[in-house]
Amino acid sequence: MIIVEKNEGPKIPYSVKDTKVTFDDDLTLNLASREQDWPVHIDICFDNDNALVIGAAAGRAYVAQIDIPARQYEEVETGNGATEGGEGEEAQRVPVALDMDTVT
Repeated sequence: MIIVEKNEGPKIPYSVKDTKVTFDDDLTLNLASREQDWPVHIDICFDNDNALVIGAAAGRAYVAQIDIPARQYEEVETGNGATEGGEGEEAQRVPVALDMDTVT
């Protein structure tokens, strides 16, 4: 995971295990389950009660921003052989597991 500190001062404790990020031993996000075919941006904030929440809104203090890149695919041959038109092997797009080294 790529960490970019955007300001000075204390930071919230966090941990990363596989594709899960936990903030302050309170809020855990499984980033693989949030991956889409387009880039995903997630804001983590403190609400008025000082509880960790997902989403930015007026009055909330920013804690972190997470950017998940668009899902990647690889082409895998299905083994069905050539089609009637004489074209090559049929292929299927298979999603590649989320690479946490690409998450900011």
